[in-house]
Amino acid sequence: MEHEHQEEYRKLGLNISYYRKAAGLSQIQLADRIDISRTHMSRIENSDCAVSLDVVFRIAKVLDVPVYKLFEFR
Repeated sequence: MEHEHQEEYRKLGLNISYYRKAAGLSQIQLADRIDISRTHMSRIENSDCAVSLDVVFRIAKVLDVPVYKLFEFR
């Protein structure tokens, strides 16, 4: 994905992956719970695509993480 915010998408994907693993979920389990494909979930975590806020909100809810935590870039 060519995007001016590529680094932010990369960090967002890493945060989603971190919290997903901390919750003990596989990509397919999380994808099923938020009603997207596993391929789309993988692409989000690998910053291969943009992600809508609706999907980010659903991810945060399933992972029981405040949305802002997914955007805490270190």
